[in-house]
Amino acid sequence: MRITRPLVLTASAALLAATLSACSEGGGGGLTYEDSPLNEYLSAAWGDDQSPEEYEKQYEEQSRQAEELIAECMAAEGFEYTPNTGSGGAVFSSSDDEWDPDSREWVSQYGYGVFTDPWADEEPIAEEEYVDPNADYVSSLSESEQIAYNEVLNGEQPPEEAYDDPDFDWDGFDWDSLEPGCYGNAWEEVQGEDATQALYEEYQPLMDRINLIYEGLQDSPEMSDLNAEWASCMADAGFAGYTAQTDASQEFYDAQDAFYTEQNAQSEELDWDDATQEEIDAFSEETDPSNSPEWKEKAEREIEVALADLDCKEETGYSDESLRIQFALEEQFIADNEAELEAFKAAAEQAG
Repeated sequence: MRITRPLVLTASAALLAATLSACSEGGGGGLTYEDSPLNEYLSAAWGDDQSPEEYEKQYEEQSRQAEELIAECMAAEGFEYTPNTGSGGAVFSSSDDEWDPDSREWVSQYGYGVFTDPWADEEPIAEEEYVDPNADYVSSLSESEQIAYNEVLNGEQPPEEAYDDPDFDWDGFDWDSLEPGCYGNAWEEVQGEDATQALYEEYQPLMDRINLIYEGLQDSPEMSDLNAEWASCMADAGFAGYTAQTDASQEFYDAQDAFYTEQNAQSEELDWDDATQEEIDAFSEETDPSNSPEWKEKAEREIEVALADLDCKEETGYSDESLRIQFALEEQFIADNEAELEAFKAAAEQAG
């Protein structure tokens, strides 16, 4: 068993949305990502104005429809299936009250929110115990019937040997070659074709060129000058060695990754197949990097650096100035690609 950290989504659509937001966060009532010239075009494909409650209601209705289709599909294959209407599902939230990296009070507690988790003290949401309405029926089947049931419900799975092969190329595996089963087919019918994904694929060359704006932003002469001014301020505050504002927070993300890489390496030492739950719990507690003195030292330094960073951003007007530089590059891009951007916007509005 390997303990892993969440992967970063790298699809062009997600990258563009995240880049516009991250590059454009401004504090103190200045410029924001909503002022982005490109936002006028790209926001057409980012979704509608539904509230989290409306999204949740929509998801519940889709779940109901999908479960009915699954039951029909399973019956056609000779199996019983009770629609699983109590399976919970997605919880949509728009609250970002706990994330406020432009607030001195917040930064004084959490730094960049890397080594000190802003959500660590939240009480877990009480949930009703999940009961699978099909559990008794499945347990009544023979072993071979259960295998057939699961394949009809969940579709084809990768070959068994893949799970035992540490070198298996999961990234290169052709998941589309597998039959989706009743579950996959039902959700595909309910949700229909992903028009937004198709849109981004159609305009992939445009998306790639937009990405180049943000990839090259830090190397622009104006940003280099701004980063130099910020770095000088940080050096005066006792934190020399940075060359760009993003280096400050990245230092701690890299350090955290190193902690978890070490934890993953240690996890190979335990015989997960034969270990008792008590042994697993004890091992997890022992190897949890957040319990180490080194972790606490990093957390303290993170707050110190983040506070100095906050001061230097305010002193240099970093947030507004970096947005001004970014938006100027966007304006030039729009001037050079306006017809294609207008076509993308029109297609996005039609798809939505």
